[in-house]
Amino acid sequence: MPELDIQPFSDEHIEGAAALLEERHTRQRAVEPGLPANVDYLAEIQALWAMEERSGAAAIRDAELVGYLLGAHRDGELWGSNSWVEHAGHAVREPELVRDLYAAAAEDWVARGRDAHYALVPATDPELVDAWFRLSFGAQHAAAIQETPESTGDSPEGVVVRRAEREDLEASMTLDLELAHHQARSPVFSSIAPSAITDEDREQFLADIDDPEVGLFLAEIDGKAVGELLMVPVERSSMHVGLARPERAAFLGYAATLPEARGSGAGLGLTSAGLAWAREQGYPVTVVDWRETNLLASRFWPARGFRRTFLRLYRSIP
Repeated sequence: MPELDIQPFSDEHIEGAAALLEERHTRQRAVEPGLPANVDYLAEIQALWAMEERSGAAAIRDAELVGYLLGAHRDGELWGSNSWVEHAGHAVREPELVRDLYAAAAEDWVARGRDAHYALVPATDPELVDAWFRLSFGAQHAAAIQETPESTGDSPEGVVVRRAEREDLEASMTLDLELAHHQARSPVFSSIAPSAITDEDREQFLADIDDPEVGLFLAEIDGKAVGELLMVPVERSSMHVGLARPERAAFLGYAATLPEARGSGAGLGLTSAGLAWAREQGYPVTVVDWRETNLLASRFWPARGFRRTFLRLYRSIP
């Protein structure tokens, strides 16, 4: 086999990278056709390369680009000293090449003090995921999709699911904190600590109630609100973007159930209501995401028919 040449990524690699990205996304869409079809691959690469702090590597064999990897810095206040391989940030002809590319690119990132590394990787390519895993990355977060079902069934006996109303403000505020409380515990250990409810939070709830593009649902048992679920258009998601954003989709943006109500069927009833809303709104697919270390979510959503599309992988140096 001809020798592999790893070079710093430069302007001359942009068009070849766009072609490789198109190949990768075409393979992924063969598995998940709900992902976007109308992608400007060249624009995706150019946008990454235009970021203020970015660097990467290109793999050349027989004078042909056979792989690339680009890393860019995100807001440090939220993500720390980081470098991200975004949805369009890498594509390779052979999965093993990503290890060579990362070895070259990460040297520059670490030299700059960027020691938190993230990579958004197609979950539909197990060999590619494995190559990242063998670079000491682990699965931190998952995005998923399913075709919006024609029917989802009724709420379980004893559970009442209904649209939230303005009078539900304080009950909803309590439920808004539940996910953050849950993810602050083991084994998630989220660094985003639960915060006190603010006037802005209350104003957002009232705005959601009046917004025709929002579906906000509560689950009640014996008259007490024990669960909440929020549905919005996918355009309101900051995670389902670029190659991960279907051209028309509902986004299941938030769901939480109080600990004492888990196992009651409240989550099932809320999910049925949310998917029914998506169907009524004419969304052909619905997307959701979760922390993989959130044991409840990482089991509940796949059991409801959601299939992983992208994994957010993470590695900390050292």
